[in-house]
Amino acid sequence: MKSNVLTIMNKEFARFFGDRRMIVMMLLPAILIYVVYSFMGTAITSMYTPDENYTTTVHIANLPASLEKSISDIGFDIVQIKADEIAAVKERIAVKEADLCVVFPQDFDSAVSRYDVTTASAPAPNIEIYYNSVEPNSGSAFNNILMMLDFYESSLTNKFDVNRSITDADQVTSEDISASIISSMMPMLLMIFLYSGCIGLAPEAIAGEKERGTLATLLVTPLKRSELAAGKILSLAVLAFLSGLLTAVATIMSLPNLMGGAEEFIDATIYSVTDYAVLAVVILSTILLLVALISIISAFAKSVKEANTAIMPVMIIIMLVGVSGMFGGGAQKSTIMYFIPLYSSVQSMSGVFSLDYSVANIAISCLSNLVYACIGGFALTKMFNSERVMFSR
Repeated sequence: MKSNVLTIMNKEFARFFGDRRMIVMMLLPAILIYVVYSFMGTAITSMYTPDENYTTTVHIANLPASLEKSISDIGFDIVQIKADEIAAVKERIAVKEADLCVVFPQDFDSAVSRYDVTTASAPAPNIEIYYNSVEPNSGSAFNNILMMLDFYESSLTNKFDVNRSITDADQVTSEDISASIISSMMPMLLMIFLYSGCIGLAPEAIAGEKERGTLATLLVTPLKRSELAAGKILSLAVLAFLSGLLTAVATIMSLPNLMGGAEEFIDATIYSVTDYAVLAVVILSTILLLVALISIISAFAKSVKEANTAIMPVMIIIMLVGVSGMFGGGAQKSTIMYFIPLYSSVQSMSGVFSLDYSVANIAISCLSNLVYACIGGFALTKMFNSERVMFSR
Protein backbone atom coordinates (compact mmCIF):
# COMPACT_ATOMS: atom_id res chain seq x y z
CA MET A 1 0.00 0.00 0.00
CA LYS A 2 2.80 2.38 0.89
CA SER A 3 4.37 1.89 -2.52
CA ASN A 4 1.09 2.58 -4.34
CA VAL A 5 0.45 5.75 -2.33
CA LEU A 6 3.96 7.02 -3.09
CA THR A 7 3.40 6.20 -6.76
CA ILE A 8 0.24 8.33 -6.82
CA MET A 9 2.02 11.14 -4.99
CA ASN A 10 4.93 11.06 -7.42
CA LYS A 11 2.46 11.13 -10.31
CA GLU A 12 0.74 14.21 -8.83
CA PHE A 13 4.04 15.98 -8.22
CA ALA A 14 5.18 15.24 -11.78
CA ARG A 15 1.89 16.52 -13.15
CA PHE A 16 2.03 19.66 -11.05
CA PHE A 17 5.68 20.63 -11.48
CA GLY A 18 5.58 19.68 -15.15
CA ASP A 19 2.80 22.20 -15.80
CA ARG A 20 4.03 25.79 -15.91
CA ARG A 21 0.51 27.09 -15.48
CA MET A 22 0.13 25.24 -12.18
CA ILE A 23 3.43 26.60 -10.91
CA VAL A 24 2.36 30.12 -11.82
CA MET A 25 -0.92 29.58 -9.96
CA MET A 26 1.06 28.63 -6.87
CA LEU A 27 3.46 31.55 -7.11
CA LEU A 28 0.84 34.14 -8.07
CA PRO A 29 -0.71 34.65 -4.59
CA ALA A 30 2.72 35.18 -3.04
CA ILE A 31 3.67 37.65 -5.76
CA LEU A 32 0.35 39.47 -5.37
CA ILE A 33 0.83 39.75 -1.62
CA TYR A 34 4.25 41.31 -2.08
CA VAL A 35 3.08 43.70 -4.80
CA VAL A 36 -0.19 44.71 -3.13
CA TYR A 37 1.34 45.29 0.29
CA SER A 38 4.16 47.32 -1.24
CA PHE A 39 1.54 49.39 -3.04
CA MET A 40 -0.32 49.81 0.24
CA GLY A 41 2.88 51.09 1.82
CA THR A 42 3.04 53.76 -0.85
CA ALA A 43 -0.60 54.64 -0.20
CA ILE A 44 0.05 54.91 3.53
CA THR A 45 2.96 57.23 2.79
CA SER A 46 0.65 59.61 0.97
CA MET A 47 -1.76 59.46 3.91
CA TYR A 48 0.76 60.27 6.63
CA THR A 49 3.41 62.38 4.90
CA PRO A 50 2.94 66.15 5.25
CA ASP A 51 2.92 68.42 2.20
CA GLU A 52 6.37 70.02 1.86
CA ASN A 53 4.89 73.10 0.17
CA TYR A 54 2.25 73.60 2.85
CA THR A 55 2.60 76.60 5.18
CA THR A 56 1.31 75.82 8.66
CA THR A 57 -0.78 78.36 10.52
CA VAL A 58 -0.36 78.21 14.28
CA HIS A 59 -2.85 79.90 16.58
CA ILE A 60 -1.17 81.09 19.78
CA ALA A 61 -2.66 82.46 22.95
CA ASN A 62 -0.47 84.61 25.22
CA LEU A 63 2.55 84.45 22.89
CA PRO A 64 5.68 85.36 24.93
CA ALA A 65 8.18 87.73 23.37
CA SER A 66 11.04 85.31 24.10
CA LEU A 67 9.64 82.68 21.71
CA GLU A 68 8.07 84.76 18.96
CA LYS A 69 11.19 84.73 16.76
CA SER A 70 11.89 81.03 17.36
CA ILE A 71 8.38 80.04 16.30
CA SER A 72 8.55 82.30 13.24
CA ASP A 73 11.89 80.75 12.26
CA ILE A 74 10.21 77.33 11.99
CA GLY A 75 8.23 78.70 9.06
CA PHE A 76 4.83 79.00 10.71
CA ASP A 77 2.28 81.71 10.06
CA ILE A 78 1.41 83.01 13.53
CA VAL A 79 -2.12 84.05 14.42
CA GLN A 80 -2.44 85.41 17.95
CA ILE A 81 -5.75 84.66 19.64
CA LYS A 82 -7.47 85.55 22.90
CA ALA A 83 -8.46 83.14 25.64
CA ASP A 84 -12.11 83.10 24.58
CA GLU A 85 -11.12 81.98 21.06
CA ILE A 86 -9.27 78.84 22.13
CA ALA A 87 -12.33 76.58 22.18
CA ALA A 88 -13.33 77.62 18.66
CA VAL A 89 -9.82 76.96 17.30
CA LYS A 90 -9.77 73.51 18.93
CA GLU A 91 -13.03 72.67 17.18
CA ARG A 92 -11.57 73.80 13.86
CA ILE A 93 -8.52 71.57 14.45
CA ALA A 94 -10.81 68.59 15.05
CA VAL A 95 -12.43 69.05 11.62
CA LYS A 96 -9.07 69.76 9.91
CA GLU A 97 -9.80 73.44 9.32
CA ALA A 98 -6.91 74.59 11.52
CA ASP A 99 -3.45 73.14 12.10
CA LEU A 100 -2.18 73.91 15.58
CA CYS A 101 -3.14 75.75 18.74
CA VAL A 102 -0.56 76.64 21.38
CA VAL A 103 -1.70 78.10 24.71
CA PHE A 104 0.95 79.72 26.89
CA PRO A 105 0.26 80.74 30.49
CA GLN A 106 -0.22 84.45 31.01
CA ASP A 107 3.06 86.26 31.75
CA PHE A 108 4.93 83.12 30.65
CA ASP A 109 8.38 84.77 30.63
CA SER A 110 7.93 86.16 34.13
CA ALA A 111 6.60 82.85 35.47
CA VAL A 112 9.56 80.98 33.96
CA SER A 113 12.01 83.52 35.35
CA ARG A 114 10.58 83.21 38.88
CA TYR A 115 10.33 79.42 38.84
CA ASP A 116 13.06 77.57 40.74
CA VAL A 117 13.20 73.82 40.18
CA THR A 118 14.94 73.11 43.50
CA THR A 119 12.60 75.06 45.79
CA ALA A 120 9.28 75.30 43.97
CA SER A 121 6.27 73.63 45.58
CA ALA A 122 3.91 74.36 42.69
CA PRO A 123 4.11 72.79 39.21
CA ALA A 124 6.15 74.52 36.53
CA PRO A 125 4.33 76.73 33.98
CA ASN A 126 2.56 74.47 31.49
CA ILE A 127 2.18 75.01 27.74
CA GLU A 128 -0.80 73.32 26.10
CA ILE A 129 -0.57 72.23 22.46
CA TYR A 130 -3.58 71.02 20.47
CA TYR A 131 -3.28 69.28 17.11
CA ASN A 132 -4.99 66.67 14.92
CA SER A 133 -3.02 63.41 15.11
CA VAL A 134 -4.58 61.97 11.93
CA GLU A 135 -3.80 65.04 9.81
CA PRO A 136 -0.20 64.87 8.49
CA ASN A 137 0.42 68.63 8.33
CA SER A 138 -0.95 69.14 11.82
CA GLY A 139 1.09 66.26 13.23
CA SER A 140 4.26 67.51 11.59
CA ALA A 141 3.67 71.02 12.98
CA PHE A 142 3.22 69.57 16.45
CA ASN A 143 6.51 67.67 16.23
CA ASN A 144 8.36 70.75 14.99
CA ILE A 145 7.14 73.07 17.71
CA LEU A 146 7.63 70.39 20.36
CA MET A 147 11.29 70.01 19.37
CA MET A 148 11.75 73.77 19.51
CA LEU A 149 10.17 73.98 22.96
CA ASP A 150 12.20 71.01 24.22
CA PHE A 151 15.37 72.72 23.08
CA TYR A 152 14.32 75.98 24.72
CA GLU A 153 13.33 74.15 27.91
CA SER A 154 16.70 72.40 28.15
CA SER A 155 18.40 75.78 28.10
CA LEU A 156 16.29 76.85 31.10
CA THR A 157 16.84 73.73 33.25
CA ASN A 158 13.28 72.42 33.07
CA LYS A 159 11.47 75.58 34.11
CA PHE A 160 8.25 74.74 32.27
CA ASP A 161 6.27 71.72 31.02
CA VAL A 162 4.50 70.84 27.76
CA ASN A 163 1.14 69.04 27.90
CA ARG A 164 1.70 68.08 31.52
CA SER A 165 -1.82 66.70 31.94
CA ILE A 166 -1.29 64.10 29.18
CA THR A 167 0.22 60.92 30.62
CA ASP A 168 2.18 58.22 28.82
CA ALA A 169 -0.94 56.05 28.89
CA ASP A 170 -2.75 58.66 26.82
CA GLN A 171 -0.10 58.72 24.12
CA VAL A 172 -0.63 56.68 20.97
CA THR A 173 2.68 55.04 20.08
CA SER A 174 3.93 54.11 16.62
CA GLU A 175 3.62 50.47 17.68
CA ASP A 176 -0.08 50.99 18.42
CA ILE A 177 -0.60 52.59 15.01
CA SER A 178 1.37 49.83 13.30
CA ALA A 179 -0.65 47.06 14.88
CA SER A 180 -3.94 48.87 14.25
CA ILE A 181 -3.30 49.52 10.56
CA ILE A 182 -1.96 46.05 9.77
CA SER A 183 -4.41 44.00 11.84
CA SER A 184 -7.37 45.75 10.23
CA MET A 185 -6.48 44.78 6.67
CA MET A 186 -4.06 41.86 6.65
CA PRO A 187 -6.33 38.98 7.77
CA MET A 188 -8.92 39.65 5.05
CA LEU A 189 -6.35 40.02 2.27
CA LEU A 190 -4.37 37.04 3.48
CA MET A 191 -7.44 34.80 3.53
CA ILE A 192 -8.34 35.85 -0.01
CA PHE A 193 -4.84 35.18 -1.29
CA LEU A 194 -4.67 31.80 0.46
CA TYR A 195 -8.00 30.78 -1.05
CA SER A 196 -6.89 31.96 -4.48
CA GLY A 197 -3.81 29.75 -4.22
CA CYS A 198 -5.82 26.71 -3.16
CA ILE A 199 -8.30 26.87 -6.03
CA GLY A 200 -5.40 26.34 -8.42
CA LEU A 201 -4.61 22.96 -6.84
CA ALA A 202 -7.62 20.79 -6.03
CA PRO A 203 -9.90 21.38 -9.06
CA GLU A 204 -7.21 20.36 -11.54
CA ALA A 205 -6.10 17.37 -9.44
CA ILE A 206 -9.59 15.89 -9.05
CA ALA A 207 -12.18 17.45 -11.39
CA GLY A 208 -9.53 17.81 -14.09
CA GLU A 209 -8.73 14.11 -14.04
CA LYS A 210 -12.42 13.23 -14.03
CA GLU A 211 -12.91 15.40 -17.10
CA ARG A 212 -9.96 13.85 -18.95
CA GLY A 213 -10.98 10.32 -17.98
CA THR A 214 -7.67 9.51 -16.30
CA LEU A 215 -9.29 9.23 -12.88
CA ALA A 216 -11.76 6.64 -14.17
CA THR A 217 -8.85 4.66 -15.62
CA LEU A 218 -7.11 4.64 -12.25
CA LEU A 219 -10.28 3.54 -10.49
CA VAL A 220 -10.65 0.39 -12.63
CA THR A 221 -7.07 -0.74 -11.99
CA PRO A 222 -6.16 -3.15 -9.17
CA LEU A 223 -5.12 -0.08 -7.18
CA LYS A 224 -7.22 0.26 -4.06
CA ARG A 225 -9.36 3.36 -4.06
CA SER A 226 -8.32 4.12 -0.53
CA GLU A 227 -4.71 4.18 -1.78
CA LEU A 228 -5.67 6.48 -4.61
CA ALA A 229 -7.52 8.78 -2.20
CA ALA A 230 -4.61 8.76 0.25
CA GLY A 231 -2.13 9.55 -2.51
CA LYS A 232 -4.26 12.42 -3.79
CA ILE A 233 -4.88 13.83 -0.33
CA LEU A 234 -1.24 13.60 0.77
CA SER A 235 0.10 15.10 -2.45
CA LEU A 236 -2.37 17.98 -2.26
CA ALA A 237 -1.42 18.44 1.39
CA VAL A 238 2.26 18.72 0.50
CA LEU A 239 1.54 21.16 -2.31
CA ALA A 240 -0.78 23.09 -0.02
CA PHE A 241 1.95 23.32 2.62
CA LEU A 242 4.34 24.55 -0.04
CA SER A 243 1.81 27.13 -1.20
CA GLY A 244 1.20 28.19 2.40
CA LEU A 245 4.92 28.45 3.06
CA LEU A 246 5.39 30.68 0.00
CA THR A 247 2.48 32.83 1.13
CA ALA A 248 3.91 33.09 4.66
CA VAL A 249 7.34 34.06 3.32
CA ALA A 250 5.80 36.62 0.96
CA THR A 251 3.81 38.07 3.86
CA ILE A 252 6.91 38.36 6.03
CA MET A 253 8.93 39.92 3.21
CA SER A 254 6.17 42.40 2.34
CA LEU A 255 5.62 43.67 5.89
CA PRO A 256 8.71 45.93 5.87
CA ASN A 257 7.49 47.43 2.59
CA LEU A 258 4.05 47.98 4.03
CA MET A 259 5.34 49.48 7.26
CA GLY A 260 8.15 51.40 5.63
CA GLY A 261 5.55 53.52 3.86
CA ALA A 262 4.92 55.43 7.08
CA GLU A 263 8.13 55.23 9.08
CA GLU A 264 7.09 58.05 11.38
CA PHE A 265 4.00 56.11 12.46
CA ILE A 266 4.97 52.48 11.88
CA ASP A 267 7.85 50.61 13.46
CA ALA A 268 9.14 47.85 11.19
CA THR A 269 10.51 45.91 14.17
CA ILE A 270 7.28 45.44 16.09
CA TYR A 271 6.95 41.78 15.04
CA SER A 272 9.35 39.22 16.50
CA VAL A 273 10.52 35.92 15.05
CA THR A 274 8.01 34.20 17.33
CA ASP A 275 5.16 36.27 15.89
CA TYR A 276 6.20 35.30 12.37
CA ALA A 277 6.43 31.62 13.36
CA VAL A 278 2.96 31.68 14.91
CA LEU A 279 1.59 33.37 11.80
CA ALA A 280 3.19 30.71 9.58
CA VAL A 281 1.62 27.88 11.60
CA VAL A 282 -1.81 29.54 11.37
CA ILE A 283 -1.41 29.96 7.61
CA LEU A 284 -0.35 26.36 7.08
CA SER A 285 -3.21 24.90 9.12
CA THR A 286 -5.69 27.19 7.37
CA ILE A 287 -4.53 26.22 3.91
CA LEU A 288 -4.94 22.51 4.74
CA LEU A 289 -8.55 23.14 5.69
CA LEU A 290 -9.16 25.18 2.54
CA VAL A 291 -7.69 22.44 0.32
CA ALA A 292 -9.89 19.79 1.97
CA LEU A 293 -12.96 21.97 1.43
CA ILE A 294 -12.15 22.69 -2.22
CA SER A 295 -11.26 19.04 -2.88
CA ILE A 296 -14.70 17.90 -1.74
CA ILE A 297 -16.41 20.44 -3.99
CA SER A 298 -14.17 19.42 -6.89
CA ALA A 299 -15.00 15.75 -6.43
CA PHE A 300 -18.69 16.49 -7.03
CA ALA A 301 -17.96 18.48 -10.20
CA LYS A 302 -17.82 16.90 -13.66
CA SER A 303 -15.20 19.28 -15.07
CA VAL A 304 -12.67 21.88 -13.99
CA LYS A 305 -14.98 24.62 -15.24
CA GLU A 306 -17.86 23.29 -13.18
CA ALA A 307 -15.60 22.93 -10.16
CA ASN A 308 -14.37 26.52 -10.48
CA THR A 309 -17.97 27.72 -10.83
CA ALA A 310 -19.01 25.83 -7.70
CA ILE A 311 -15.99 27.06 -5.77
CA MET A 312 -16.36 30.78 -6.52
CA PRO A 313 -19.36 31.37 -4.18
CA VAL A 314 -17.16 30.16 -1.34
CA MET A 315 -14.98 33.21 -2.07
CA ILE A 316 -17.82 35.39 -0.78
CA ILE A 317 -17.85 33.45 2.49
CA ILE A 318 -14.07 33.76 2.75
CA MET A 319 -14.31 37.52 2.21
CA LEU A 320 -17.07 37.91 4.80
CA VAL A 321 -15.10 35.88 7.32
CA GLY A 322 -11.99 37.93 6.51
CA VAL A 323 -13.84 41.22 7.00
CA SER A 324 -14.79 40.10 10.52
CA GLY A 325 -11.18 40.69 11.51
CA MET A 326 -11.67 44.42 10.89
CA PHE A 327 -14.28 44.71 13.63
CA GLY A 328 -14.36 43.99 17.33
CA GLY A 329 -11.22 45.87 18.35
CA GLY A 330 -8.78 42.98 17.97
CA ALA A 331 -8.86 39.22 18.30
CA GLN A 332 -11.67 37.46 20.14
CA LYS A 333 -10.87 36.49 23.73
CA SER A 334 -13.49 33.76 24.02
CA THR A 335 -11.93 30.33 23.55
CA ILE A 336 -15.10 28.90 21.97
CA MET A 337 -14.65 31.20 18.96
CA TYR A 338 -11.43 29.38 18.05
CA PHE A 339 -13.31 26.17 17.31
CA ILE A 340 -15.17 27.81 14.41
CA PRO A 341 -13.52 26.85 11.09
CA LEU A 342 -11.95 29.69 9.08
CA TYR A 343 -13.29 32.32 11.50
CA SER A 344 -10.79 31.10 14.07
CA SER A 345 -7.99 31.53 11.53
CA VAL A 346 -8.98 35.15 10.91
CA GLN A 347 -9.12 35.84 14.64
CA SER A 348 -5.72 34.20 15.12
CA MET A 349 -4.19 36.31 12.35
CA SER A 350 -5.81 39.43 13.78
CA GLY A 351 -4.36 38.61 17.18
CA VAL A 352 -0.86 38.11 15.78
CA PHE A 353 -0.95 41.32 13.75
CA SER A 354 -2.35 43.34 16.67
CA LEU A 355 0.29 41.87 19.01
CA ASP A 356 -2.45 40.72 21.35
CA TYR A 357 -2.98 36.99 21.09
CA SER A 358 -3.33 33.95 23.29
CA VAL A 359 -1.03 31.06 22.44
CA ALA A 360 -3.64 28.65 23.82
CA ASN A 361 -6.38 30.04 21.60
CA ILE A 362 -4.16 29.93 18.52
CA ALA A 363 -3.20 26.34 19.35
CA ILE A 364 -6.89 25.45 19.56
CA SER A 365 -7.50 27.16 16.22
CA CYS A 366 -4.67 25.29 14.48
CA LEU A 367 -5.64 21.93 15.97
CA SER A 368 -9.28 22.54 15.02
CA ASN A 369 -8.21 23.31 11.46
CA LEU A 370 -6.26 20.05 11.31
CA VAL A 371 -9.21 18.07 12.70
CA TYR A 372 -11.60 19.63 10.19
CA ALA A 373 -9.09 18.95 7.42
CA CYS A 374 -8.88 15.28 8.46
CA ILE A 375 -12.68 15.05 8.46
CA GLY A 376 -12.65 16.53 4.97
CA GLY A 377 -10.02 14.00 3.93
CA PHE A 378 -12.18 11.15 5.25
CA ALA A 379 -15.18 12.50 3.33
CA LEU A 380 -13.07 12.73 0.18
CA THR A 381 -12.01 9.11 0.60
CA LYS A 382 -15.67 8.07 0.83
CA MET A 383 -16.36 10.01 -2.36
CA PHE A 384 -13.59 8.15 -4.16
CA ASN A 385 -15.38 4.94 -3.15
CA SER A 386 -18.66 6.14 -4.66
CA GLU A 387 -19.05 5.17 -8.33
CA ARG A 388 -22.00 7.52 -8.66
CA VAL A 389 -19.75 10.44 -7.75
CA MET A 390 -16.57 9.37 -9.49
CA PHE A 391 -18.07 8.21 -12.80
CA SER A 392 -20.59 11.00 -13.28
CA ARG A 393 -19.78 12.70 -16.58
